[in-house]
Order: sequence, then C-alpha cells, then structure tokens
Amino acid sequence: MFEPLQLLIVDDEPDFREALAQRLRFRGFGVRTAAGCHQALAALAEQPVEVVILDVMLPDVDGLDCLVRIKKRWPNTGVIMLSGHASISAGMQGIAAGASEYCLKPVELGELVEKIHIAHAEARARG
Repeated sequence: MFEPLQLLIVDDEPDFREALAQRLRFRGFGVRTAAGCHQALAALAEQPVEVVILDVMLPDVDGLDCLVRIKKRWPNTGVIMLSGHASISAGMQGIAAGASEYCLKPVELGELVEKIHIAHAEARARG
C-alpha cells in the first residue's frame, strides 16, 4: 500500500499555513502544521516526518535556530526554508545549516512539490 510523504509546515501566518497544507494534501501528501518552533519540535517528537517546510520568521524562535534544532535531533529529515521576508543570505545560511532547499513566498506549488521530493531524496541518501 502506498504511504504518502509526511510533511510538517511551520509558519506563523495561519491563512498561508492552512492554505498551503490544503493544497499539498490535495497533491497526496500527509500534512500537519505548526505555528512556531516549539510547536514544531513537539509535533516532531510525537511523530517524525520526512520533510519540514520551515518559515524563516517565526514568533518564538528564529527559523534558522529552529532548523539547527531540527537537524540536531532528526538529521535525516529534509528541511525546506521558506520566507517572504528574507534575503538570499538567509537562504544561504539555511543551506549551510542543513536545509535542502530555500524558497521565497509566494512559492509556485509545482516548484515546492519538486523541492519536497528533492529534500526527501537527499534525506534518504544521508540515512
């Protein structure tokens, strides 16, 4: 039986977070959401996922710091950094800290789906 890739979307904008979750579910992914880093870490501790889509700007912990925490505890989880506010340097910092990909909002759904599969493949290759 086919098991859909499990994703966690971590974003502080509820409308964006839920709309993206709905669009990705429609594409066949299993999706959970979190509004901040602490909520994301708790969700991952409860049930790890294959790929995390992580906003750079979070209300509780900086997205790059959250990335480091995720990769330390779940090194084989793919992470895609996502931001509507950050610069290219933030994207490069994210890649250097272990993110597989970096996207600027608004991201085209097809592009994001492609990056999800790349992040998952890279994480599996490391594992």
